[in-house]
Amino acid sequence: MKTLKHWTLEHRGPHHVALKVDDRHLFCLYVLEPAMFRVLVKRQGELALDRTWSIAPTQDVPWEGRPRESLEGFSLPDFTLDEHEHGLTLATDRLRVTVHQPLWLQWEYRDGQGAWQPLADDRPTSAYLLGAQGEGVAHYQRRHADDRYYGLGEKSGDLERSGRRFEMRNLDAMGYNAAATDPLYKHIPFTITRRAGVSFGLFYDNLSSTWLDLGNELDNYHALYRRYQAEAGDLDYYLFLGPQVLDVTKAFVRLTGKTLFGPKWSLGYSGSTMHYTDAPDAQQQLLSFIELCRQHDIACDSFQLSSGYTSIGDKRYVFHWNHDKVPQPRELSQAFHAAGLKLAANIKPCLLQDHPLYNQVAEQGLFIRDSEHDAPERSVFWDDEGSHLDFTHPQTIAWWQANVTTQLLEMGIDSTWNDNNEYEVWDSNARCHGFGRPIAIKHIRPVMPLLMMRASLEAQQRFAPDKRPYLISRSGCAGMQRYVQTWSGDNRTSWQTLRYNTRMGLGMSLSGLYNVGHDVGGFSGAKPDAELFVRWVQNGVMHPRFTIHSWNDDHTVN
Repeated sequence: MKTLKHWTLEHRGPHHVALKVDDRHLFCLYVLEPAMFRVLVKRQGELALDRTWSIAPTQDVPWEGRPRESLEGFSLPDFTLDEHEHGLTLATDRLRVTVHQPLWLQWEYRDGQGAWQPLADDRPTSAYLLGAQGEGVAHYQRRHADDRYYGLGEKSGDLERSGRRFEMRNLDAMGYNAAATDPLYKHIPFTITRRAGVSFGLFYDNLSSTWLDLGNELDNYHALYRRYQAEAGDLDYYLFLGPQVLDVTKAFVRLTGKTLFGPKWSLGYSGSTMHYTDAPDAQQQLLSFIELCRQHDIACDSFQLSSGYTSIGDKRYVFHWNHDKVPQPRELSQAFHAAGLKLAANIKPCLLQDHPLYNQVAEQGLFIRDSEHDAPERSVFWDDEGSHLDFTHPQTIAWWQANVTTQLLEMGIDSTWNDNNEYEVWDSNARCHGFGRPIAIKHIRPVMPLLMMRASLEAQQRFAPDKRPYLISRSGCAGMQRYVQTWSGDNRTSWQTLRYNTRMGLGMSLSGLYNVGHDVGGFSGAKPDAELFVRWVQNGVMHPRFTIHSWNDDHTVN
């Protein structure tokens, strides 16, 4: 990577300034709110990806994405620009930034007494780096001894993130270690920095694979620093003042969108287990759950159908009912509804290569395309290979919504459980339709689950326009709270998991994902002992998502 060094003032607009760096790159500083600025670097004056799906300050983004340079939804206050011997300074009445030569930024905020105080500063020695041929971007900031870092969404370990390095690369992390495994399911490169008297947020709007080092790395040639690096795409970040941690979280939610307000029943107990739908007599097993709730006087509002209802042999095929296991889906739904329970059904965005509908979908061009051949990409998925649906193609969205409607909603299913949607497509230049403007998958992998859940949401809204929609999704990125409830994935049964899932949920909540929960009792591993299970239930009832879900090693059912 090459360090960006020498700059000149290229242009001052009403809401931003543009600097020409090293005679070829544009470094833009936007003043969006009195306490929120934005930095955007245009390599050779151009953007790698000219749209975003995470930024939604007033309303949802268009399906094809919000123009990256759009300023819609921000108050765009007046600011001052002062050129001086140290560089230049932009300021509102609450926040100001000084651009130094060679390129690095120094941030200050106005305290309650009206005095300017230090807030953040870039590493003066090599703050911004760009890779050759459009690959890779990096940003280095100074790290101070009293800084405490929070956020990053769903991450393992302690709530306070200092001294660790994290990666954003959505993976199906089955049976993860809640204290240490990284990466996990979600992509939220957002940090809260807290120190005595002030807090600020930093959000990097880039959806390629990302690394954030918050004090793990040392280099003798530089003062202590924190590092952000992305595999590809643009360097585009938002810095905003708190001054309290809660203020930072609220500002981040205003930036990326409000939480979907679901129905009351979504807050109640929801039963689930792999065992019932994997059983050869799945319908009878599911009906027995209703009777067990009656027998033991257990209040239950819904049940989540695991993917076994779609099986052929030992594999899963989305939108395919196994009528040997579930001979009468409508009657099954009616029985649950008569007992006062709603049903959510598991759906997946990848069709295995022997899926009954695979050839039909391939002929319509609805899969992500291989980077070298004019054919669907093939990736490993659930003990076979398959092709991932391309939700940046309008016809894919229509196909998906039609199947959600006919295969689930018309069968009496109330809700969609959008699962296994990490999009582990490792052909980084695999081609996505991009709503008519093709995009390499490396730029937008976490957008695929975001658009998948949005497609499911709109299908549910059209089918039942008078009801609040409720959906679940395991994977996603900043902005997913606009559509779904989420959870911490396929956790492992242990006291350690219970301890660290609690911290994981708090980390998600600080990062704008309030509607969360965990698989109560642990999803995989040994059967929980009695005390662990009771303690987990006591913890779980306090979460918006209270679901007991399991796939125990000994085939017992939580």
